[in-house]
Amino acid sequence: LGKVISDSNFDAEFQQTHNAYRKQHGAPPLTINKNLCRSAQEWAEHLLSIRTLMHSNGEYGENVYYAWSSANNKLTVESWYSEIKDYNFSRPGFTSKTGHFTQVVWKDTNEVGVGLATDGNTTFVVGQYLPAGNISNAGYFERNVLPAGSKADFKPTPSGEFGMTVCAWM
Repeated sequence: LGKVISDSNFDAEFQQTHNAYRKQHGAPPLTINKNLCRSAQEWAEHLLSIRTLMHSNGEYGENVYYAWSSANNKLTVESWYSEIKDYNFSRPGFTSKTGHFTQVVWKDTNEVGVGLATDGNTTFVVGQYLPAGNISNAGYFERNVLPAGSKADFKPTPSGEFGMTVCAWM
């Protein structure tokens, strides 16, 4: 079976890359949730064992990623964010072509966990989010997926940044 990668640099950069994109869209920074990390790690390991990219359909928001080699944390989030090119801010809503992007910037989401599993040739990365994004109730996309350049309406910590925590996968 594959091996688990415990790399605090990976999850810290995963969080930082999310937060850089979220800031552009007026969304508050995400904090690391260790329970989400455990769940995401379990799912990443399962995906590696079955060699199939699919969602867990659990209680969390979720993005999944697959690479033929090692995964780059920044490129993983960038690949999800790149779906912005297909998102229509004039007609907000969910599509299968933009769901990863909308979860990354979903304003009401405030916690993330990341899991990564690889066998050296194949890598699966799972991001899980609370509260989940991509809620299709009336007005939710308009309130949660803001165009780049939107003004933030949350209060940062006194230092101006949210603290970094790592998953420390076990």
